Amino acid sequence: MITSNWFMGAGDLSDAHLIRREVFINEQRVPESIELDDTDGDAVHLVLYDNGTPAATGRMRVTDEGLVIGRVAVLKAYRGQGFGDLVMRMLIRRAVEAGFGAQTVHAQITARGFYEKLGFEAYGEEFIEAGIAHISMRHDGDVGCTL
Repeated sequence: MITSNWFMGAGDLSDAHLIRREVFINEQRVPESIELDDTDGDAVHLVLYDNGTPAATGRMRVTDEGLVIGRVAVLKAYRGQGFGDLVMRMLIRRAVEAGFGAQTVHAQITARGFYEKLGFEAYGEEFIEAGIAHISMRHDGDVGCTL
């Protein structure tokens, strides 16, 4: 059974950090000091569980750009099963409910197609973040989501 938990600010983020450590730090070699940054306390975090086991995560926070969704990660064993899509749909729905009709992501170039399927559109030039090529993308409005 798939369940979810929302975490506000710097509460118990151990499950979110477990997933992010595996995906970003171990797999993608992002330095820990960049990945586990001081902005977690300003964010709303989501963790999806498969029968009680952490499987996927993402966060959103308000910046100068508006509402930014980021740190979306799915453990390898759960990829290709819709967990990433569900994380994004739930984050977008929560953002819209909070009054943010537009959302931004800084997408890794390799994930651009994933975000485009959700209705995000790229803008601006590619840039390097944590040694990985990214592109800014924007989504306006809501998406369908059920859990």
